[in-house]
Amino acid sequence: MIPYQTKSNKLAGTSFGEIKKNALIIYDRIAKKTKRKPYVRSNYFRQNKKKQKIFFDYFWEHLFQKNNRERVKRLKHFGAAIEVIEKSRNHPISQDNPHKKGEILHRFGGLTKDSELFYVQIKEDKRSGKRYLMSCFPEE
Repeated sequence: MIPYQTKSNKLAGTSFGEIKKNALIIYDRIAKKTKRKPYVRSNYFRQNKKKQKIFFDYFWEHLFQKNNRERVKRLKHFGAAIEVIEKSRNHPISQDNPHKKGEILHRFGGLTKDSELFYVQIKEDKRSGKRYLMSCFPEE
């Protein structure tokens, strides 16, 4: 897997409230483009020359299952993660979900403007073909 070099930096802020405010600005910009569920179109997932949608259904739910320190670490990479989803054509690491047989997990690598490595995880439902952003997190 080759990480995608983004033009975005990590989100500014030291507390969860500051970072969440900056992340929600990005999310609201995306959500205003549609009347229904917010999504971004991925350059990697294409079908008949049309970019496929990546939905945010599970992202916020998954984020709030973590402790506060972990939320801050993950949410700092939200802006760069959106850029990786939208623009990356690099192949991810894909594997079947060990907990659910009907799902595939795709893990994309990305580098922030400061060359910090992070990952973006997308879940794909095999039956419906829908894809959902699960998480973005730095390399440990």
